[in-house]
Amino acid sequence: MVNSSRTIPTADLSPFLREEGSSDEDGKKKAIEIIGKACSEFGFFQVVNHGVPIHLMQKALLRSTQFFGYPLDRKLEASPLPGAPLPAGYGRQPDHSPDKNEFFMMFPPDSTFNVFPSNPQGFREVVKELFSYLVKTASILESIINECLGLPPKLLSEYNDDRKWDLMSTFRYPKSSESENVGLREHKDVNFITLLFQDEVGGLEVKTEYDHQWIPITPSQTTLVVNVGDVIQVLSNDRYKSASHRVVRQAGKERHSYAFFYNIGGDKLVQPLPHFTTDIDQPPKYKPFIYKDYLQLRLRNKTHPPSRPQDIINLSYYSTIPNSS
Repeated sequence: MVNSSRTIPTADLSPFLREEGSSDEDGKKKAIEIIGKACSEFGFFQVVNHGVPIHLMQKALLRSTQFFGYPLDRKLEASPLPGAPLPAGYGRQPDHSPDKNEFFMMFPPDSTFNVFPSNPQGFREVVKELFSYLVKTASILESIINECLGLPPKLLSEYNDDRKWDLMSTFRYPKSSESENVGLREHKDVNFITLLFQDEVGGLEVKTEYDHQWIPITPSQTTLVVNVGDVIQVLSNDRYKSASHRVVRQAGKERHSYAFFYNIGGDKLVQPLPHFTTDIDQPPKYKPFIYKDYLQLRLRNKTHPPSRPQDIINLSYYSTIPNSS
């Protein structure tokens, strides 16, 4: 059921971006309260005054729209390099996939795995600059979530200290048909934190944990949408849960968006933190796993979709609770 009357919370990050010596502790406290409550209830929230230039976000959407408008053979010139840990460059969903979108993915700007198209002019420079800004905003959000969870200062940033696995993708979703409007099926993000912005078409919807209603995310030129991923869910031992979301394609309109995936290092061990288990005499709800192993299992869901929905790999694969979903 879709509930268009509901919205996800919005927090103002400007107090965290003030110059040194110009503190706004009340503003920080308010943002922390909003984000902590949103992570508990929705797993999603929005931020304004986030430090990413609005004109840069709009320019990035324009450049990606131009790129996706090229013939397929030109886009395939930016195909991923063999041996890359993830397919950086241009890609499309497999023909047999219910998901209908194409995308361009990049690692951090200095990664040797990146493959950039030669056109449109300025595309490479814009996405590199955007990537750098989003890393900074994600690090601020990481510190806020650290405080929301009551963890020792800098615990999450010291745990998540490898920026080589960060990813940014821009997506194009084609117009829907009368019989089919799936852009991206219901799913949860595998990573640490995701930051997203979309054009005016919209289509992103979030599923509430408690009553299973779908809440449409209204597009805004000035807003970033943020959600916590599976890694945060495991670290917090389900204190914060990765939320289900999807993209619904619109009739007569293409959709364009950017998603930034703030990732931990591929070799990092993921397991519930002692602050939410042994320190409070609670059993861990997940077995330890290596992040890249889980990432590969989740990618296989897309490249080789199981015939039965119950065979799709998600966090329950590592659950210590029998028959968890």
